[in-house]
Amino acid sequence: MKSIHCVKSGSLRDPDPAKRGRVATLDIPEFPLGEEDVKIKVAYCSICGSDPHNIEGIFGNVPPFGLGHEVSGVIVELGAKATKKGLKVGDRVAGNFLRFCGTCYYCRNGQEQFCEHANDSNRPGFSEFLVWHESQVFKLPDSVTLKQGCLLEPVSVIVRFMDKLKPRIGQRVLVSGGGPIGLLAIQALKMMGATCLTLSEPIKERRELALSFGADFVINPAAQDLQVEAMQITKGLGYDAILEVSGVPRAAEALPAITAKGGTLCYSAMFPRDYNMPLNLYQYCYANELTITGTYISPYAFPRAAELLPRMNLEPFTNTVFSIDDSEAAFDAQVSGKFVKILVQCSDS
Repeated sequence: MKSIHCVKSGSLRDPDPAKRGRVATLDIPEFPLGEEDVKIKVAYCSICGSDPHNIEGIFGNVPPFGLGHEVSGVIVELGAKATKKGLKVGDRVAGNFLRFCGTCYYCRNGQEQFCEHANDSNRPGFSEFLVWHESQVFKLPDSVTLKQGCLLEPVSVIVRFMDKLKPRIGQRVLVSGGGPIGLLAIQALKMMGATCLTLSEPIKERRELALSFGADFVINPAAQDLQVEAMQITKGLGYDAILEVSGVPRAAEALPAITAKGGTLCYSAMFPRDYNMPLNLYQYCYANELTITGTYISPYAFPRAAELLPRMNLEPFTNTVFSIDDSEAAFDAQVSGKFVKILVQCSDS
């Protein structure tokens, strides 16, 4: 079967072709179907912002099985014991790219995100077919298309953000970064009753999308002073909750100063492993009592994300589609920053 893999690590933006990271569409064997497994004919897999970073080795490793985890498709075969969720051949589904073992210390301690064996199940989503354990698979609502369905995993990330931020009606909230995750977060935060809802993002088109999704204010950090604008919007109080999803160190370092006293600051972008942010502990953790946290994958979020999908405006994220045979062009488009989201059509499902 066809599958997109990293065939050369390195920066996808390097002007020297000899040094540039590269992907290719390869033929690989299909994974065997276990008794509790589900075989999916993949319709779409969208490119996550972490996929190019993995190719570039920013996180210190190259995926051993390939790339892609934002998947939708149609069930074509079920293992003999894949019966607990009522799934059927022909069901349109999406799911969690990781299988939690349920037996390690963390799974038994209510911390699936730290499952010691989750990566054992990580398989390439940019493939014609995919085999997942039944527990990883969720049926899509009837009103959700397969194009939209591949965004179940990103929407699960948004659910996880809400669990960590715990936004309350009337709180002032800022999102730093207007990529797909930031724009989906704006929608969810609007549903949660955020006020002074603000997006900080340098790209004009993404700021405009945020306003159409319900943002009250937008800030261009490349042309405006973020701290000045934020304090003007919040009448000098700062934001009760801030979500950082840009992954830009300069943005990360500016946020404690605009977080309200007693506020929550959630760093959820994937920063380089060797990046260390300066932080005045006296000012922000002692005098202002900030809660500074982060997120790692999306435990316990997928069933709620499936319920949320029909309420999200997903059309702007599904307009740009490449064929699985055009893998290099798809990743070139991703790193160009010209598109809100890139989808790869993996089969004719």
